Amino acid sequence: MKTLTCKDLGGACDTAFTADTFEEMAQISQAHGREMMLQGDPDHIEAMKAMGEVMQSPEKMQAFMQAMRAKFDNAPNA
Repeated sequence: MKTLTCKDLGGACDTAFTADTFEEMAQISQAHGREMMLQGDPDHIEAMKAMGEVMQSPEKMQAFMQAMRAKFDNAPNA
C-alpha cells in the first residue's frame, strides 16, 4: 500500500489517500475532488479547473498521468 496526499496528486489539501494500485489511488482522489467541489471548497474548485484545462490536451493529460503514476510508483510502501 502507498500513501499520497491530495496535493501530491495535483489537488488542494493535505488529505492522505492510501491504495494498493495507481488506478485505485486515482479513483479515491477523483471522488475526493468531486466531494470537495460539491461542498463548494474554493481551493478544490480552482484545482479542478486547472485539471479541466489539462484534460483539453491529450498530450498534457498523458504527461500529467505519467507524472502521477511515477509519484505513486516512487512512494514508499506503507
